[in-house]
Amino acid sequence: MPQSTISLILGGGKGTRLFPLTQYRSKPAVPLAGKYRIIDIPISNCINSGMNHIYLLTQFNSVSLHRHIRQTYSFDRFGGGFVEILAAQQTMDSMTWYQGTADAVRQHLRYIQQHGIDTVIILSGDQVYRMNYHEMLETHRKSGADVTIAAVPVSRDKADAFGIMRLDDTGRVEGFLEKPKTDAEIELVKTDPAWIDAHGVESKGRDCLASMGIYVFDRDTLVELLEKTTYQDFGKEVFPLSIRVRKVQVHLFDGYWEDIGTIRSYFEANLELASREPPFLFADKRMPIFTQPLILPPTRNEQSTISHSLVADGCRIDGGTSIERSVVGLRSQLGQNVKIRKSILMGADYYEDPPHRADRPQVGVGDGSVIEGTIVDKNCRIGRNVKVVPTSTNMEDGQYGKAIVRDGVICIPKDTILPDGWSFAEQTRTECTEF
Repeated sequence: MPQSTISLILGGGKGTRLFPLTQYRSKPAVPLAGKYRIIDIPISNCINSGMNHIYLLTQFNSVSLHRHIRQTYSFDRFGGGFVEILAAQQTMDSMTWYQGTADAVRQHLRYIQQHGIDTVIILSGDQVYRMNYHEMLETHRKSGADVTIAAVPVSRDKADAFGIMRLDDTGRVEGFLEKPKTDAEIELVKTDPAWIDAHGVESKGRDCLASMGIYVFDRDTLVELLEKTTYQDFGKEVFPLSIRVRKVQVHLFDGYWEDIGTIRSYFEANLELASREPPFLFADKRMPIFTQPLILPPTRNEQSTISHSLVADGCRIDGGTSIERSVVGLRSQLGQNVKIRKSILMGADYYEDPPHRADRPQVGVGDGSVIEGTIVDKNCRIGRNVKVVPTSTNMEDGQYGKAIVRDGVICIPKDTILPDGWSFAEQTRTECTEF
C-alpha cells in the first residue's frame, strides 16, 4: 500500500451503553474472546491490509487502552509504521474535549495535512469484523469518488437498527435514511437484490444496504468538509452532507460484522465466538488478529468438562467443574465443582501471591459456585457456593446488591467481592444512577 494513506481509528465516547464494563476502561479496551481487546480488530485489519500508519483518537478512561497499545504494537524502525495515540488535549486552536466523532478528527487536522498524505480511512474502534481495506481503497480510486463508504446488505426487518443508503446504478450514494421504521420509508432507500448480486455479493433476498461506519476520504475533501462546517458527528452530519456536495461511492462487504455497542450485543457476540461453528475465526493465517503477547503458562485442567467454550491461557480449572457455552479469560482460577454456563469470565490481571487474606475469597471462583447468563469482569473474588443465576428472562435493569443488570444480562463489576453463599436471587433491586 502507498504510504500516502493514513488510518484514523475513533476510540469511542463514554461508552455508557456498555456500563459497567466501561466504568474503568474505554470501550475499545473492553476484553474480547478471552484474550483480545476490541481495539485489536481494526488495528489488525489495518496491518493485514498493508496500512501501518495508524492514529488512534482517545478521550475517556484511556489509561488501560494506552497501556495495551504501547505494550502490543511496535513496528521496526525501517518500515516507518506506527500506532500513534491522539488523546484529547487543550491546544491554542481548541480548548474543549471532543464534541463528537467529526470534531475529534477536526481537532487533529494538522496530522492529516502532513506532506504526502492524499487518502484517509476512518474506522470505528468498537466493531468486530475482518476486512481488507486495500479492496475498499481500490473501489474508491477506480470510481473516482471523493468519499467511499462500506455497506453490508441487511434484510428489511433489521433495517430499523441501521443507517440505510439509496444508490444509483453505478453504486453512487444518492440518499441516506437513519433507522427507517416503516415499509414506506424502506421503499425510499431499498436496493434491488439483483443489483447486489451483480456486484459480487449474494443478496439472499436482502434489499437494504446498511452503513458500517467505515469511510475513505480524499484528504482535501475531508479537510474542507470539517473546516467549513461545525458538524460534530460523521454518521449523522458529515456523511449526509458529503452525499449532497460530493461524489460518494459504496463499497460492498458481506461477512461477519458486529457493532459492540451494548451489553447485550457484547454478551451475545462473545458467546457466538465460542459456539461450535463461530461466525468469526481468530485463527486465520492470512489475516490474523494480533494482540499483546503474554508470558503465561498453559491452562491446567483437572478432570473438568468443557464444551463449546473459549478458555484463555494461564487458567486453573479444578476437578468436577463444568464450563458450557462460555468464555473464560486469562488467569481465571476456578475451584472444584464450579458450574459456568452461558457466561463471560474476563479473568484476572495478576496471580495472587499466597497466602491470601482469610477475610475475603481468592481472585477467581470458589468451590461449588454457579454462574449463568453473567458477565464477570476482571479481578473479581467470588466465594464458595455463590449463585449468580438470572431470576427470569426479562429482568429489569438496575443494581441488585453488588450486581448490575443491563439489557437483561447480569454484570459483576471489576474488583467486586462476593462472599461465600452470596445469591443473586436474594438481592433487592435499586436504581443504578451511573446509567
